[in-house]
Amino acid sequence: VQLQASGGGSVHPGGSLTLSCIASGFDFSNYWMYWVRQTPGKTTEWVSGITTGGSITVYSDSVKGRFAISRDNTKNTLNLQMNNLKPEDTGLYSCASGPPRYDMNAVLHYYDLVQRGQGTLVTVSS
Repeated sequence: VQLQASGGGSVHPGGSLTLSCIASGFDFSNYWMYWVRQTPGKTTEWVSGITTGGSITVYSDSVKGRFAISRDNTKNTLNLQMNNLKPEDTGLYSCASGPPRYDMNAVLHYYDLVQRGQGTLVTVSS
């Protein structure tokens, strides 16, 4: 099983980035997929989730309206378009699979995820 995220970088506040994740070794199309992030304070939190077919997307309140999650099951890829980035968006972003979860404002526990990749670093600063 591998979840390889890419696309992170350093941007100024208000900037944009697109993250991508390539999945392999499991049946990608059968899993809800998520983006999670580890903050500089080491807390890991939900960012966004998407259903198996991509018809429903969910977001934490902190990113709603600025981020957009999408997936392509033909290519086993998961994307996160991030716009109007803020310093508080700084963190290590990972893609992950897990059981269905609609509440992206809940506390994330390690057992909430089935697989999780290494992550890509996003830094937002002026």
